Amino acid sequence: MAPSPSSWICDGVPKNGRTYPNASGAHPPYENFGPDCAVCGLPREAMEPGNSANSSKKSRLPLAAVALGVALLFMGGIGFLSYRLFLTNRENNPPSLPGGSTSGSQLVSQTTARNAAYISQGERILISEPNPQRVALKQEAALAFDRGDWALAIAKYQELVALDPNDPEARIYLNNARARQAGNPMTMATVVPIGSSPDTAKEVLRGVAQYQEQFNASAPNRLLEVVIVNENSPNGVTSLAEDLINSSIQGVVGHGTDANSRAALEVYEPVGMPVLSPLTTNVTPQGNGTVQVQTLSLNEKGQQLLDTYLDNAAQTLAAAVAKKVPNGKAALVYNSDSPYSNELKNKLLAALPRFGVQVVQQRDVAAAGFNANTVMTTARQAAANVVVLALSRSRVNQAIALAIANQTQTSPLQLFGSDQLYGPDLLIKGDSAINGMILAVPWRTNPSDPFAQQAAQAWRGQISWRTTTAYDATQALAQAMAKGGDRASTQQLLRQGVQIQGQTASGTFDRVPLVQAAPGPNGPKGSRYQFNPLSGI
Repeated sequence: MAPSPSSWICDGVPKNGRTYPNASGAHPPYENFGPDCAVCGLPREAMEPGNSANSSKKSRLPLAAVALGVALLFMGGIGFLSYRLFLTNRENNPPSLPGGSTSGSQLVSQTTARNAAYISQGERILISEPNPQRVALKQEAALAFDRGDWALAIAKYQELVALDPNDPEARIYLNNARARQAGNPMTMATVVPIGSSPDTAKEVLRGVAQYQEQFNASAPNRLLEVVIVNENSPNGVTSLAEDLINSSIQGVVGHGTDANSRAALEVYEPVGMPVLSPLTTNVTPQGNGTVQVQTLSLNEKGQQLLDTYLDNAAQTLAAAVAKKVPNGKAALVYNSDSPYSNELKNKLLAALPRFGVQVVQQRDVAAAGFNANTVMTTARQAAANVVVLALSRSRVNQAIALAIANQTQTSPLQLFGSDQLYGPDLLIKGDSAINGMILAVPWRTNPSDPFAQQAAQAWRGQISWRTTTAYDATQALAQAMAKGGDRASTQQLLRQGVQIQGQTASGTFDRVPLVQAAPGPNGPKGSRYQFNPLSGI
């Protein structure tokens, strides 16, 4: 077909000689109206032969993802700058839809020329898919969603969820298609590190999807729609914020405690965008399984909340070290390129001596020439009998390397770590080397817990604390959105405090439980190990 003057055709194969690692690959020719292909994510420039020298940087897909600071209790938002909306031809000429109808509101990715490839309500796939059958099916589902053919999109995403019930992205898009078909959905965004840490992103999305499904099944006046945002856009988080603020989004769940998150919140706050963030959210148990979720001013309380968590995490680890290893002498390992790791290291330097543990060595894995074997050898030479890993999420591979190096020692040292190491990578790649490692995390799975049982059944496996806290965050935001109706009212309700049936009451900033890696059948696929709750230490 011949494209209209403002549209362009993409088949997934770049014509300008450039490579785009994050694009999903070849597909049948598809007519696009925005800056990036709705099917594969390629920018328009990729279909222009010989234009590589003058390609626009603003549409370029990333070659590498930036590191993510951890998501602790609740995840929160980005920032804002004024931005002129990019209006597509589709806005003025809505398509004729077989079996569906237009929702009356434009997709968020259709309002931006800069970050469309990193934002989706179901019109593009953001998380890479290794299964060829599912790749083709996802492309069909995304095409149907992009056209506004809700009936077909629902059918395709239903098929995807049936093939892989553990896929949170497909489940959210299925819920979104149903919300669009019903019309006039209320829309929130969740910002996750798909580029830098897809496993972490999936853990968060599972919690979001589970509450979205539960909320929509309760027959509300307006169904809940979730916009998934990959925070690893090369344009930066403030650029992504422009897109979200200039859209119909009513609130945000996502991000963590790193410097980028703080900078984003500082620009989000003045315009009143409701954000559930570990730096701005207070959780207070109310009894009977309920908690009050309240957002606070970043400048007033943000650092205090993080300091409280880090203080308690450090004290939990220090107490555990003292009890597990009498006359403890600790080698403390951190990475100086992470503010989170630096702050936790400083808290541990203060907490460990209070419990009678001597710090005999400090090693920075971000320093030039890092070698795991050397670190473990010098730790033993310094008479260390325990190693505490105060590492950020981006340094999980170094933690695994240290565990493997420790395993080769004649008498391996006891390993401790922070919540940043909690995840499938540690269990799968670390295997027997991480057996016995103890972590302090904001929540722990208990097989007898009703929520854990329900979530494990929904997701065909054990969930993480990120899933649980994302569930609670989505619950608080959705309830405020439903009652408030707009951003200002939603923000006001969250500032006053929203009471929910909280699943994170057993693991808040005030209490940091322990888990231990051990052999078992309930770990992630491909692992012989799992995390077990640890008490009496």
